[in-house]
Amino acid sequence: QVQLVESGGGLVQAGGSLRLSCAVSGRTFSWSAVGWFRQAPGKERDFVAAIRLSGSFPYYADSVKGRFTISRDSAKNTVLLQMNGLKPEDTANYYCAATIVSIAQPLLTSETSYDFWGQGTQVTVSS
Repeated sequence: QVQLVESGGGLVQAGGSLRLSCAVSGRTFSWSAVGWFRQAPGKERDFVAAIRLSGSFPYYADSVKGRFTISRDSAKNTVLLQMNGLKPEDTANYYCAATIVSIAQPLLTSETSYDFWGQGTQVTVSS
């Protein structure tokens, strides 16, 4: 089993920054990739970014490319999501998820590819 706990959400003004953390515990050696997803009220959960265990080939949704950066702190078994230039449309509950199966890059955008999920952290961006 792999457990994930998100933190770092909060309220920020448009143009501001937040850094989300996803602490991975349990069988940390077994996860293949970690992804971030977000869900706004009344909307489906959308892919944001993903990173592989090796830290290589970070992958982003077009809507956040150039503003968000995903990285891995291997010493702390943590995956970070640095969010800069936040916009009101970034307001959502943000979830991290892990997969223990090595999957092709395009499949990292699908929530069905992930086996374990955190409880989410709320990000609110005011205009």
